[in-house]
This record gives sequence, C-alpha cells and structure tokens, in this order.
Amino acid sequence: MSRLPFEKVCTVLSLKRLLDRSLTAQATLVFLLGLGVTALIRRDEHPAVWVFQSALYTGVAVAVLAVQRRRAARAAGTDAGGLTDLNRKIRHHEMPQDPEEQTAMRRLVAEQLGQMERAGKWLPYWLGAMGLFAVGMVVLGAVSGSLVFPLLLAVGMVVLCFWVLRVRRHSLDHLRWMRQALRQE
Repeated sequence: MSRLPFEKVCTVLSLKRLLDRSLTAQATLVFLLGLGVTALIRRDEHPAVWVFQSALYTGVAVAVLAVQRRRAARAAGTDAGGLTDLNRKIRHHEMPQDPEEQTAMRRLVAEQLGQMERAGKWLPYWLGAMGLFAVGMVVLGAVSGSLVFPLLLAVGMVVLCFWVLRVRRHSLDHLRWMRQALRQE
C-alpha cells in the first residue's frame, strides 16, 4: 500500500482543519458540491439555474449550521473556536487540563449526548422512511422501464443509512468515553 508524501498529508490535514474551523470554507464546499450535483441532475437547464439552486441550498445549510453552532457554544459556555477545540479533544480522547475547560467539556458532552439520545428515538422512523423512498424509486423505475437510476439511488440510500449509523455509533462512543473520563477527574 503506497503512502501519501508528507506534503500531501499536511495539505489534507490543513484542509480538514480549515473545514473544521471556517464556516466560509464549509459554505464554499457545500456550494461547489451542490453546483456539481445540480449540474448532473439538471443538464438541460441553464447554468444560471444551477448557480441559483446551489446558492439556495448553501444558504439553508449555512443557516442551519450557524444556529446549531451557536446553540452548542452557548450550552458549553464558550465561543465557536473553543467549541471546535472541545470537539477535537472529544474525537481524539484528549482530557482537558484546565478546570474551566473541563467544566465546558462536561456541559458540551451532556448537551450532545442528550441531543443524540433524543434524536435516536426518531432514527428508526427516518431510516424506515428512507428505505421506503428507495423501494418506491425502484418500483417506479421498474414500472417506467428504467432501472439504472433507481437502483443507483437505492444503493446510495442504503450506503447513506449505514454511514449514518456508523457515525452515530462512533460519536456516542467518543462522548460516553469523555463523560466517563470527566467523572473520574
């Protein structure tokens, strides 16, 4: 297995750090992805429509993300930069040494665990709805005679569901570990 050269690894890590800290970088990425997907799906439309739809998707995504960040920062009692550092420490299992930072970490972990547990009640319904949507698309594809796009959509939906479950499990593991480590302090 070949390894990336050191420069590429540093570039990937700095890009990840930039996306982790910068709302503008996240908005740019969402805009470009939305533009690409819209261009693939609506090839016959004018490119101005692609840009408008991508800008609309980006505006909605950034608004939701900003509200979530503000609520999480307020719950932890820190600013957006501190929130990013606390989340990084949770992911890397790093215990904060500063007592104020430990207090903020306790509040953040409690808030995120509570939020994930509340959302977990609805998870089976969301996954079921996504499954029904995928099955419905395959049925419509079979009726219309074109199965390629519906099958790709169904496979993509199944992959998305498993990815959501995996990310949720890892996040819960990290949060529970940090809660336990903070209790032992």
